[in-house]
Amino acid sequence: MNDSIRTQVVLLHSNDVHSRLENASKIAGYISEERRTHGSDSVLVIDCGDHIDRMRVETEGSDGLVNVALLNQAGYEAVTLGNNEGLTYSIQVLENLYRNHAAFPVICANMKEAATGELPGWLMPHAVIEKNGLSIGLIGVTTAYTDFYSLLGWEATDPMEAVREQAALLREQVQVVVVLSHLGIKHDMEMAESIDGIDLIIGAHTHHLLEEPIVIGGTTICAAGKFGEYIGRVEIGMDELTRRPVFRASVVPTAAFEEQPEAARIISEFLETGRHRLNEVVAVLDEPLPSSTDRESPLCNLLAAGLRRWTDAEIGLVNTGQLLGGLAQGEVTAGQLHALCPSPINPCKVSIEGKYLREALEQSLLQEYIDKPIKGYGFRGYVLGNIAVDGMWIEYDSKRPDYEKLRTVLVNGKPLDDHRLYLVGMIDMFTFKAGYESLANGRSTDFYLPEFIRDIIAGQLQDSAYIADCRRRRWHNLSVDAMPARL
Repeated sequence: MNDSIRTQVVLLHSNDVHSRLENASKIAGYISEERRTHGSDSVLVIDCGDHIDRMRVETEGSDGLVNVALLNQAGYEAVTLGNNEGLTYSIQVLENLYRNHAAFPVICANMKEAATGELPGWLMPHAVIEKNGLSIGLIGVTTAYTDFYSLLGWEATDPMEAVREQAALLREQVQVVVVLSHLGIKHDMEMAESIDGIDLIIGAHTHHLLEEPIVIGGTTICAAGKFGEYIGRVEIGMDELTRRPVFRASVVPTAAFEEQPEAARIISEFLETGRHRLNEVVAVLDEPLPSSTDRESPLCNLLAAGLRRWTDAEIGLVNTGQLLGGLAQGEVTAGQLHALCPSPINPCKVSIEGKYLREALEQSLLQEYIDKPIKGYGFRGYVLGNIAVDGMWIEYDSKRPDYEKLRTVLVNGKPLDDHRLYLVGMIDMFTFKAGYESLANGRSTDFYLPEFIRDIIAGQLQDSAYIADCRRRRWHNLSVDAMPARL
């Protein structure tokens, strides 16, 4: 921005906070300071989605109310939906959150209810906000995970077409057109190149941090990273000659900020109520169920078996890194299951050739895969781990060369056929080429929403036969094991 151009509005933006609530509290303090400095009429505050993440007790225990309470308290004036809001809660829960509790508009132009073909009443395609003499049009869009959203009753439409339509509608009505984009940096750049009438894109989803904005044609692109580690700041002025908006953009690190006391109080209150809600007893164990990322263990087997049964598949399969711990003898609470399995990952049933299963099983015996860190794809653990299975008997020789360790693989008593299609109950993460990439080669996939894999474990814990069976070994190392009878 030319220094001679007066700043009329300061736009503050956050994205992908993912329930890092302490950072949200710090951001609230910064927002308050900016309003004290510039006046409320000159400050506009928005969020670009994924503020919610069910990994936090406060969020899980309140169905996202703690996040909305923090956004309200900080005075946000518009938000859009991220996939962590749209895919981890039902339409009914979102309606309660945003219609009954939010003090701000929720804007997302490409999310319609499948039953009506229309946006629900609590969702708007755009909003127009007047700030210090500037008329600012806000358009919201989110990534169209069509297959997943359809299972939850949504029709997710093409976000680019939605932006094009809304920008054309707003262009003559407002002085500044801003897109709140939960699409990712690649799509933001494509949007800037291909759609006329957009002045500013505030990005999210791919967790990209733009310390300097990207300018493509007449469009400026900004983004503030992830987890509330930064807040984005855009000064907006108008060039008197061109009558076009001019931007000065930056990101401000939040690490040194103090938490706002009122926001900290909200977090503390929701922590208490969340713990109370998650204290519900799910099951009582006569013996502990250990879990391990680098060897076969009962709780991981229980989850693999649950995936197989839930999806009515021939085989159950999951990486052991999904579980962050085991279960002790005695009462098991919903909070414990949430703590050991916080990932918002769903079951799925995949039709896949045996050769791709064999490749993944071989990889699961290699230390580089067991210790492989995984980021994103809904995963909230640390490393991939190895593979827990159900419906399989596996003999291997750990002393043999890599990718030659498997000696016998039986599927329900019959040898694994590399060319046969098998129905496998697994997790949606694998379909995104995360971890064992060969498992993404399925011919067809059925997804199961809104169930998370911790819900699968809770179901398995209700049946003593399932608990007893999870102690049965599926993997046998010929180098060290005395062989029991086969399946």
